[in-house]
Amino acid sequence: MPTIPTEPAIQVAGLRKSYRSRSGDQLVLDDVDLVVPAGTVTALLGANGAGKTTTVGVLSTLLAPDAGTVRVAGHDVVREADAVRASIGVTGQVTAVDELLTGAENLRLMVRLAHLGRAEGRERVAELLERFALTDAADKPVSTYSGGMRRKLDLAMTLVSAPAVVFLDEPTTGLDPRSRRTLWDEVRALVAAGTTILLTTQYLEEADQLADQVAVLHGGRVVAQGTPDELKRVHDAGTLDDVFLALTEPAAATPAETTTTDQEAVR
Repeated sequence: MPTIPTEPAIQVAGLRKSYRSRSGDQLVLDDVDLVVPAGTVTALLGANGAGKTTTVGVLSTLLAPDAGTVRVAGHDVVREADAVRASIGVTGQVTAVDELLTGAENLRLMVRLAHLGRAEGRERVAELLERFALTDAADKPVSTYSGGMRRKLDLAMTLVSAPAVVFLDEPTTGLDPRSRRTLWDEVRALVAAGTTILLTTQYLEEADQLADQVAVLHGGRVVAQGTPDELKRVHDAGTLDDVFLALTEPAAATPAETTTTDQEAVR
């Protein structure tokens, strides 16, 4: 069994982030608090524009927070950005593969960026090609790959350096059901090996199937956090879809209005 660190993999307290526009500053994240235990899957849910991708951007050091403290893999994202980057992998909404290269060449490029030795790099490429069932297509241009194959290659490239924390930003958008299930299996395998996953998704079934805990982002804040079953129980809901609607409809309670009992039940 892998050794799971006792310190949370992700700790966020009082995170604020705004964007400047011609009409003034637009507050996207407003005092966000979030804790992700090591070796688990946390699904971050929210409507379009809720700030999910911005949150991932801050956690992965791509965006600077305006306020608050953010630690990933034990490192502060501002003061220890290089250490954070060395500990994480990111798969975005758009696959970051080079279509002019073959699958194997894409992986070898990541091996060089990760500064792996020649022998170790060859082993890592072969291992990932086999793991993601891409060996037969390894020497074919990625331009010939299906959407599911590209997404698998994208995730394989993310895993070249064996990161402790992986951010998956809506990774199954546009995939067919079979490819989506294959990716779910890979997520489960990663967590079983001790990796921590933060998953943003608009597929509530995906969150229900994969997540150890769910955090709902609304109005710039995390308005609820807990296991899928806890959230369903607290909100007397049969599905996460019902929970999500209850928390994000205009009449839903704000974090300040949520009762102490509810907060204790879902945090």
